Amino acid sequence: MSNLTTIFQYLTALLGAFLAALWLALIFWTYRDIRSRTQDKLVQILAALLAAVMGPFGVLIYLVLRPRLTIDQEYQQTLEEEALLVEIEDESLCPGCGGRTHADWQLCPTCHTHLRKGCDHCGRLMELSWQVCPYCGTPVEGVTTELQGTET
Repeated sequence: MSNLTTIFQYLTALLGAFLAALWLALIFWTYRDIRSRTQDKLVQILAALLAAVMGPFGVLIYLVLRPRLTIDQEYQQTLEEEALLVEIEDESLCPGCGGRTHADWQLCPTCHTHLRKGCDHCGRLMELSWQVCPYCGTPVEGVTTELQGTET
């Protein structure tokens, strides 16, 4: 009978050690997880205390309340959103009707507003305000006399 009691005590001690290790692992996991989700030290400490005081039930509560995304995931999502905004902002708009246009269009297909002009020498598209073609250096017609007048 004493042999059976000793075995029972060892099994109880082993189970207790396992549960204590599991409890500590849950506290450690909770702390590491919350550190990847927020930089607020108070929230990090409170999450670890929740797991320490309430054990597995505290971890379940933490899983319900924790931020959905990690700091890195939020950063990546922000970068993607900014890239999309830059793409949207880079799209040209027609000054006449406000419709979307492309960089290689001379006229707006909706309102027929002139968006760009072609170079007489190389044929590449230029902005309407340009006085010299940046691709071949040819002065724009009608501006030639003005440019020559400034050189003398």
